[in-house]
Amino acid sequence: MTNKVLWTPDPERAEASTMAQFMRWLAAERGLHFDDYNDMWRWSVADLEAFWDAIWHFFAMRSFTPHERVLGARTMPGAEWFPGATVNYADQMLAGADARGDREAVIVQSETFGRHELSWSGLRDQVASVAARFRALGVTKGDRVVAILPNTETALIGCLAATSLGAIWSLCAPDMGHVAIIDRFHQIEPKLVIAQNRYVHAGKMTDRSSVIAEILDNLPTVENVVQVTVKDDLVAGRIDWNDLLNDTVAFEPVPVAFDHPLWIVYSSGTTGNPKPIVHGHGGIILEAAKQSLHQDLSDSDRFCWLTSSGWIMWNAQWAALGQGATVAMFDGAPHFPDMGVVWRFVAEERLNYFGAGAAFFAGCLKAGVTPGADLDLGSLRSLGSTGSPLSADAYDWIYSQVKSDVWLAPISGGTDLAGAFVAGHPMMPVRAGEMQCRSLGNAVRAFDEDGKELIGAVGELVCTEPLPSMPLFFWGDTDGSRLHDSYFDTYPGVWRHGDWIEIAEDGSSVIYGRSDATINRKGLRMGSAEIYQAVEGLSEVLDSLVVDLEFLGRESFMPLFVVLQDGQVLDDAMKDRINDAIRNGVSPRFLPNEIIQIKEVPRTMSGKKLEVPVKKLLLGGDPDKVVNRDSMINPDSFDRFIAYAKAREA
Repeated sequence: MTNKVLWTPDPERAEASTMAQFMRWLAAERGLHFDDYNDMWRWSVADLEAFWDAIWHFFAMRSFTPHERVLGARTMPGAEWFPGATVNYADQMLAGADARGDREAVIVQSETFGRHELSWSGLRDQVASVAARFRALGVTKGDRVVAILPNTETALIGCLAATSLGAIWSLCAPDMGHVAIIDRFHQIEPKLVIAQNRYVHAGKMTDRSSVIAEILDNLPTVENVVQVTVKDDLVAGRIDWNDLLNDTVAFEPVPVAFDHPLWIVYSSGTTGNPKPIVHGHGGIILEAAKQSLHQDLSDSDRFCWLTSSGWIMWNAQWAALGQGATVAMFDGAPHFPDMGVVWRFVAEERLNYFGAGAAFFAGCLKAGVTPGADLDLGSLRSLGSTGSPLSADAYDWIYSQVKSDVWLAPISGGTDLAGAFVAGHPMMPVRAGEMQCRSLGNAVRAFDEDGKELIGAVGELVCTEPLPSMPLFFWGDTDGSRLHDSYFDTYPGVWRHGDWIEIAEDGSSVIYGRSDATINRKGLRMGSAEIYQAVEGLSEVLDSLVVDLEFLGRESFMPLFVVLQDGQVLDDAMKDRINDAIRNGVSPRFLPNEIIQIKEVPRTMSGKKLEVPVKKLLLGGDPDKVVNRDSMINPDSFDRFIAYAKAREA
């Protein structure tokens, strides 16, 4: 990969970066000098103890009790990080609140509530007040506090209040289908729910009152419901969120073990319920701090990542808050009243750093948006992208239509580790279509099917050494088998992430898309199992198979294949019923591009749907190589998909 250089940092910017500061600190404090970044990266993944100890001290990690050592067991899964240390995520996040005082901590632009700000002292005081009220309601260490909220400060305050007590946080977006939310929250048995019954999106008020009521009916462990009121819509028996905010009390975070559960996020597989991934306090603090080097964040920044509250980037945006930056939150439709609305927000708030899903930038390109010509983007220094591969055309659009002197630093990682495997570097040039480097501390490689490392060729993205932010466990996975099968069943002792990646000799990389059957629609991932649950819940549908044909350089396309009951016809009315089932049970984001009727779903001898072989076939794979028909219970069923693939090529 030797793509065109689009941007090179000037020496002044490079030397002022947090990465440069870290390198100077390593030289002064640890006597470490490196020939280049790759030399530094190799040290960071070979000497894990020295690297993560350096991150701990450089970022002034707070702890109530010291750690006995950096790394106990160096295994995957099951690595033991910083035993003996007691920490608290909320304590770390709000450590600078007194010194920052009236400075803006959070800016919110919401279609529902308008624009408002919250200072650092105001944020700390509201977190303390809500935490005290949660405690009075019986919330204690280990309890689950869940929320159905948009991307506003309410979710942040709820998260910090709950985690300050050692309770475990979990969040879903309000536009998710009720079945999807129930499937997530029912597994973790929450004690308290925070919900917002109504919200405005694209200029329209959406009433979710009946949906929230149905969700609550399916969560029998809930003892209290806190409601964020819109237009005085408080339901009898619920607690008004506004009543929790104004007590004058001290902020008293509870010390917890380094690996005490912090939050539960969800990454869906192809079978069963969504995976309830549990991350720990200490691991998330360290990964976020390390990531801030790759994003070049400091307390002088004004930062925004355009995100739904149901995406891991909601969690990841607090890396900026943890470094003292002001975080601007956009709660609204990015296309309403037009595709320029978010760019106007960037300009008006004088943002230094703006990030979004690759699909947003692609949408702006197609819509002919010209932010650089229309707006004053003088404050904008850095752009981030993730969620799906960013095409070379989108790189070119950014440098021609947004700003020629901006550092574009796409990242790729995932919900599973709440971080990035490959990322940006503020001291390196930006090349079209490439991510600049592998993240420090992340032993990222490309493997072939036999587990051999590939350079300059597309392979499976793997991580060969443990990370502090890897999942502690999946909730309810008592024997660890589901965790093992999700990441470690292909290459023993090595994390397989489920992405196709090409890594060059210089460490730069290109992500090509998902190598597994996970559905990735505009950066938001969903398991095929959740779509099957909605579709096959219809009495007319016997079976179904869905694949996402996301791949770098191609328009994302998701066909849904259905087997109908005898006598049923896939007419427009049936398609509408299927789409409504997905819209209401999962999310409108996951409606298929096309629905096709088939006679049977291809399956293995054990009955597993052959999603990955079908996906490989429809991406251009050789029909004789993508599947072993001897392993199929119905080998002739694959012929229908070969014919469909040929028709798509025509």
